[in-house]
Amino acid sequence: MRHQAASRSKAAEPRSRAERVDVTIVMPCLNEYQCLPHCIANAREALRRIQQEYGLAGEVVIADNGSTDGSQGLATALGARVVDVAERGYGAALIGGSKGAYGKYILMGDADGSYDFTDGVAMIGELEKGAELVMGNRFAGGIEDGAMPALHRYIGNPVLSAIARWLHRSPIGDFHCGLRGFTREAFSKIGARSPGMEFASEMVINAHRAGLDIREVPIKLHPDIRERAPHLRSFRDGWRHLRLIVAHAPDTIFLIPGLILLAAGVFGLVVLSSGPVWIGGRYFGIHFVALSSMATLIGLSAILLGSLAKVAIAIYHPTGTSRVVPWLKRGRPLEWLLGAGSLLTLGALGADALLALKWIFVGGAMEQSVHLAFATTTACVAGVMMVLSGFVLKLLLDNLDERHGF
Repeated sequence: MRHQAASRSKAAEPRSRAERVDVTIVMPCLNEYQCLPHCIANAREALRRIQQEYGLAGEVVIADNGSTDGSQGLATALGARVVDVAERGYGAALIGGSKGAYGKYILMGDADGSYDFTDGVAMIGELEKGAELVMGNRFAGGIEDGAMPALHRYIGNPVLSAIARWLHRSPIGDFHCGLRGFTREAFSKIGARSPGMEFASEMVINAHRAGLDIREVPIKLHPDIRERAPHLRSFRDGWRHLRLIVAHAPDTIFLIPGLILLAAGVFGLVVLSSGPVWIGGRYFGIHFVALSSMATLIGLSAILLGSLAKVAIAIYHPTGTSRVVPWLKRGRPLEWLLGAGSLLTLGALGADALLALKWIFVGGAMEQSVHLAFATTTACVAGVMMVLSGFVLKLLLDNLDERHGF
């Protein structure tokens, strides 16, 4: 397995009915000795309020990521349960800690004092009302002075959240808030696997893809209480978030633009393949043939790559609601792409050969035939791309069958 978590108790479930746990607060930890007393006390206060309001029992889990400062022993002494996570990374720690949680509801938040776990009481309330994932919103609840660098507050988080909302049609205002609550069943459906900071984005994206009930509550962000620098690296982790957000949006990034470009390019090639034309008093010649050829090939590439991306996502997130992947499974795409691509390639090669023979043995004005040569060469390249992509698509679909029995 990619993520392995080993609890010190080595138990998968509480040992007795007396140890019943309804809510688990999970904190990732890497050398947080200084912050743990405050964070564990704050988490226990949150659990006290949750029990008082909803009658739910709770536990605190520290997902330790290889601390060398004695954090594990301190956490145990303070009454928390330690789950050791071997794979390094923010996401890996949270995945391991969540898998080791006993509660049916899980609250996760950082172990640096920046989040008040009592804000999670409202999240438990939403989960009790049927929500499956509840996100905190720091921009709605308030960010105290010094709690977030200006680069993150005014550029990084707003821009990344805006891009994610657009690409994934999400209403979530704060994609990267570290305080969030969810059910154990929802966490299984989400299936997030990123080991780094981008786990925060993947979790929300996968939750939308799985059709979960996602809600948001305002929370306040406080300055962290650490004396050392945070583990977060602005540009490195910002890029990781951005590349995941973009890669997981094949409809918007690949398929829709690809269809538009392919349609426009093919139209241009058909109109201009027989020679230059005048439209509305304007001349459309070889330059527009080149542009049409470019649009056709980029559009087809985007469609083929988008289809591959859809299947790749479905391999490790089978609970998604994509309509493209089932359609590909039913439609025997390799045979269609192989057949259509081969016919297109062979036909285009034949046409190119005839044009070459004409230029060699007949000669004469070449402008009209150059237009046609552009069109046939474009068709030849497109056909080869279709054939090669068909085999890659077949490999991915077979992998999907082996993993999930689709």
